[in-house]
This record gives sequence, structure tokens and C-alpha cells, in this order.
Amino acid sequence: MSEAKTSVQEQFGANATRYINSPTHANSNRLTHLVGLVQPQPHWHTLDIATAAGHTAFAFAPHVAQAWATDITSEMLEIAKQQANERGLTNVTVEYADAEKLPYADASFDLVTCRIAPHHFPNIGLFLQESARVLRSGGILAVVDNFVPDGAGGDYVNAFEKLRDPSHGRCLSVAEWLAGYEQAGLHVQHHETLNKSMDFAFWAQRHDAVMQRYLRAMLSEVTGEAKAFLQPQITPEGASFQLYEVTIIGQKADFARQSGK
Repeated sequence: MSEAKTSVQEQFGANATRYINSPTHANSNRLTHLVGLVQPQPHWHTLDIATAAGHTAFAFAPHVAQAWATDITSEMLEIAKQQANERGLTNVTVEYADAEKLPYADASFDLVTCRIAPHHFPNIGLFLQESARVLRSGGILAVVDNFVPDGAGGDYVNAFEKLRDPSHGRCLSVAEWLAGYEQAGLHVQHHETLNKSMDFAFWAQRHDAVMQRYLRAMLSEVTGEAKAFLQPQITPEGASFQLYEVTIIGQKADFARQSGK
């Protein structure tokens, strides 16, 4: 396994229990909105990649025939199994799967989801190709992830995120996401963005005072496009900034072309 994936396992394994009630991952309004965008069908088989505590898989499970919740971190898989049992979700299978080398046959799923995770993957293009491979004709890939501005501003935001979390790989820009979908043979049907106001103290709480000072310095000294993107608000009482996520719904392109979409 690559060093990057080992880092992901270490970081997420050490913080696994936090994801059960994580405001970002467990937000019921956003999960309900995603289900509404996708409109899952009762006969579908779905795959959630990098499921963490299972929130996305669990949101879709009541609407489909069978759901798979997958991850590469054993601690996360144990939590997802416990949560599925507690919720009485008997149609959820929790198991190991690498986003860049999925252990499933071609055309196995009607829906693949991945939420707030691709920026940890070493090769997002390979993740997109694998997702397209396991989708059936007409299948849907629904991704939600943080994004950054193009160019140097995006590089700064990624460096800021990586200083906080060494398992952070790279957030793409919206333009890169849309191009990646098309390159994987996925026709983008819908995409939308939203901003997330981040409290610095909460965001940086996993670190000691020294690292928090470094992170706060990056936030207070940011300039140019990165500053316009992060919109830092720093006062003696505290600090906050903005992050953004994109939701992209795409359909396997062979079906999209046949149906004239």
C-alpha cells in the first residue's frame, strides 16, 4: 500500500469515533438533499466509497435494494458496521475496498457515491475511472467534495489543509472535476456549490498550540486569490474562514448518448 494511503488509514483510524457525529459528514439536510438530487430507485444496488462512519450509505439504504459501504480504514469499517446494526439496516454490506482498485466486476452498480473524501485519494482520475467501470449503463456517480480555486490560490488552500491534515492529498477545482468526469466517460447532469463557514478553533482542535499558531499564521497572512476564497475573519475573540464543496451528479456516458442527453 502506498505511503499516502497508509497516512489516510493512520489519520482516520486515530479519529474514527469523531466521524459518527461530525457536523460535515453527518449533516442530515445535505444528505437528504443529495438523495433528492439522485432520486434512487427501489431495485438499485449502490456503492459508497470511503464511507467513513457510513452516513452516505445509510442515507440511501432505505431507498434501494442493496447498499455497499466501503473504506480502507479498519476502524472506520467497524464503526460503520456498528452504526448499520444500530439503525437496523439489514440491506447494507460493510467491507474493505480501495477507491482506486475496486474489487467489483464491471457494471455491478446503479449508483456510486463518494462524499467529502476524494481529496484524500492519491489519484482522483483513477478513482473516477474505477467508478465508471463498476457502473451499469445509465448508472450514476454522485460526488461531494471540497474544492479550491484554480491556480496559485488553490495551491495555497491545499497547503493550508495539508498542514492541518497530513493525509490531505489535493482538492480539485470545479473545472478539474467537470473535466475529470468527462474524461472518465461520465456525462455531468448537474453540479452545484455551497460554502461552509469554519470555526478555526474547532477545525484545528486536533493539534497542539504550536501547530495551531502555524495554521493561524497561514490564515492571517493569506493574500490574493486564496484570501478572497478563504475570506478569513480574525478577531481577538477567535477566527473563522470559508471552505466550499461541490456536488456533481454524472451518468455513464454510453447511456446518456443513446438517450440523447
